[in-house]
Amino acid sequence: MNTRTGQLYIVSAPSGAGKSSLLNALLERVDNLVVSVSHTTRQPRPGEQDGVHYHFTPIDVFRQQVADGNFLEYAQVFDNYYGTSRLSVDALRDAGKDVILEIDWQGAQQVRECAEAVTSIFILPPSVAALNQRLHGRGQDSEETIQRRMRDARSEMSHYPEYDYLIINDDFDTALAELTCIFYSARLKLAPQIQQHKTLLDALVG
Repeated sequence: MNTRTGQLYIVSAPSGAGKSSLLNALLERVDNLVVSVSHTTRQPRPGEQDGVHYHFTPIDVFRQQVADGNFLEYAQVFDNYYGTSRLSVDALRDAGKDVILEIDWQGAQQVRECAEAVTSIFILPPSVAALNQRLHGRGQDSEETIQRRMRDARSEMSHYPEYDYLIINDDFDTALAELTCIFYSARLKLAPQIQQHKTLLDALVG
């Protein structure tokens, strides 16, 4: 039987900061850790699979889910909507999984308002030039889209003071090590340790 409720994390970053690559590497290092699969109204990109990368959802269905209160958070990003299923996150945490919400600052503000305990992390690029280079290097977007992402990144990055931790993704290995430390140290805090090891602690001091 599971003896712990998984912890909740928020990881935000402007597009092109390397967030997805860092999280993919983090999942290989840390057990019992998952990234929540968001719902989105945007179209799949080449190679993306429904239910794996996103739950691709028609806009009318998405709006009905909003009306029904099914989202822990939702936000409009560029021309599309994104949202996190409340039931899905609760089920993962009840199964003892630590859950990462890979969301923007708008969603993060909503989660903080309704979640009892959440750890938030913001990832920044080392410079504006590096961000621009990474966006062009992906080869996924038009020049117009890249320029819009660069403009919006300024607004996105201005919200970093709202977060608990800040990581500058200059060297990938260093950023990954820093990110890993956050997750391991959070599991060693008193409350989750008491929850997980209650029987042992009662025996030691009872």
